[in-house]
Amino acid sequence: MTTPFDSTSSPKRAGLLTRLRNSFLTGIVVIAPVGLTVWLIWTVVGWVDGFVWPFVPDSYQPNALLNRWMTGPDGPRVPWLFDLLDRNNDGRIEVNVRGLGVVVFLIFTVLVGWIAKGLIGRSMITFAESLVQRTPVVRSIYSGLKQLAETIFAQSERSFEKACLIEYPRQGIWVIGFISTQAKGEVAKKVLPEGELMSIFIPTTPNPTSGFLLFLPKEDVIELEMSLEDAAKLVISAGLVYPNGQDAKQALEAQFRQAS
Repeated sequence: MTTPFDSTSSPKRAGLLTRLRNSFLTGIVVIAPVGLTVWLIWTVVGWVDGFVWPFVPDSYQPNALLNRWMTGPDGPRVPWLFDLLDRNNDGRIEVNVRGLGVVVFLIFTVLVGWIAKGLIGRSMITFAESLVQRTPVVRSIYSGLKQLAETIFAQSERSFEKACLIEYPRQGIWVIGFISTQAKGEVAKKVLPEGELMSIFIPTTPNPTSGFLLFLPKEDVIELEMSLEDAAKLVISAGLVYPNGQDAKQALEAQFRQAS
């Protein structure tokens, strides 16, 4: 026996165009992250190559070294390989070795860092910085860039410790934050001289690199067990990607079964 509220019609099967559209969107979701990652790496590598090679003398360019090695006093050392690489038939090999400039840049950076650790290197850096500090406009730009680089790349600097929950901007509204460190100095003395004050960074969605810096008492901060990566995914996805989503799915299915 059926009631007026029972549905007797079976669900319609999706049409061909609908299935093709769903398959296309699924393919976009799979291909887009991989394609964007490959494109970004390829672009950055090409930019570094274009920046590095103009500083390298012509005699040490990859094409010059390759032609020098492939060509001897009596002609090409390996004729068949030389003819294969000589696409323009002008007696010279032209090969675009993409990414080799990145290797040169890394080696140069390591050498500069190794020299800077020594006494002579520190003296040279101190002398160069003293000259820069005497230049009015360059002084401000250099100081800002140096502080930014030290904050980002220095290994001695501390990163975020844990993810947390705080009530912001009022009670009853909760946001995810990242615990930076315990507040120190004048801020801690003026705000909470007796207790423990925490520095909390509140990221924005979908760009977590911008946000707000808040100082809160430790008792108002709820630390989370999720990792920083999971918390960042939750913020960037606007709450669509939860850590351990399989358990969350099973919990929702259990609630639906109980309700039915």
